[in-house]
Amino acid sequence: RGPRSGVPVMVAVHSTRLGPALGGCRMWRYRDADAAVGDVLRLSSAMTLKAAAAGLSLGGGKGVICLPPGPAPAGDHREEILHDFAEVVAELDGSFITAEDVGTTTQDMVAIRAVTPHVVGLPETTGGAGDPGMFTALGVRAAMRACAQRAFGSPELAQRTVAIIGVGSVGGSLARLLAADGAELLLADIDASKRALASALAGASWTAPVDALKADVDIVAPCALGGMIDAHTATHLRARVVCGSANNQLDDDAVADLLAARGVLYAPDFLVNSGGLIDVSLELEGYDRAQAQRRVGQLEDVVGDVLAHAEERGQTPLQAARELAAARLAAAV
Repeated sequence: RGPRSGVPVMVAVHSTRLGPALGGCRMWRYRDADAAVGDVLRLSSAMTLKAAAAGLSLGGGKGVICLPPGPAPAGDHREEILHDFAEVVAELDGSFITAEDVGTTTQDMVAIRAVTPHVVGLPETTGGAGDPGMFTALGVRAAMRACAQRAFGSPELAQRTVAIIGVGSVGGSLARLLAADGAELLLADIDASKRALASALAGASWTAPVDALKADVDIVAPCALGGMIDAHTATHLRARVVCGSANNQLDDDAVADLLAARGVLYAPDFLVNSGGLIDVSLELEGYDRAQAQRRVGQLEDVVGDVLAHAEERGQTPLQAARELAAARLAAAV
């Protein structure tokens, strides 16, 4: 527990084989500290895969702040919590670098920076990358184009029907990008106030998340928290493609085999959602927004290569992406 706040704060470093571990600081309410530990371990291993598959010289890690029941912390109490977390990061002496994640903001990264320099995702006004949500969304769109090429014979998303489940920072940005591409959108979120986005975008409509997952659409894009697709829901999907930004979308890796058996193309989430990581990682070498856009756009080719590799070897895309990541890790000296 943090000495100032009394709130449990933790960091998991899964791998530094390719470089320092980089992972966001997630501020969330868990049922207990054990659940938070399980989440930070699971997320840190996913970050190793994400960095390796995306071709970054970074390892995998994650930070979690386990909030107590009640309203979101603000003011001095929030700063105390962030400083407690930052001290844990500082103790790791550069082997872990943190960034924004669920429940934290670019301004929170400024508070962390007051204690340790090992943080990225700072506001643009301080020379940082700012909110990485748009770049995560750009990466999802790039991956979606690769999936559309494989599933439908063309990367173009105009007239494609896409259900986006979760329209927060990333999902909302993705919806705007796809609307501009001419896609027909079905939006869903547990927060009913987000419904206004469906009214604002041409060709968009609104439904409940459980209905969006089973909708008769070309592509389903899970963009909220993970575990949405289990063995049961996998048998009810009508989409040809699953490609979204949420971490750990599958309840179990075996679900990837169920989807493949039904002819559903699942794009591995740790690769699809790596645009935000690519974006903030560039702060480590001097941030350039145009370079970030180019690098994130290259995910279309990376995902396309993974899908081609999977088809050639009779594998699921998840297996192929894991092989790609494992090969990079094994080759590291």
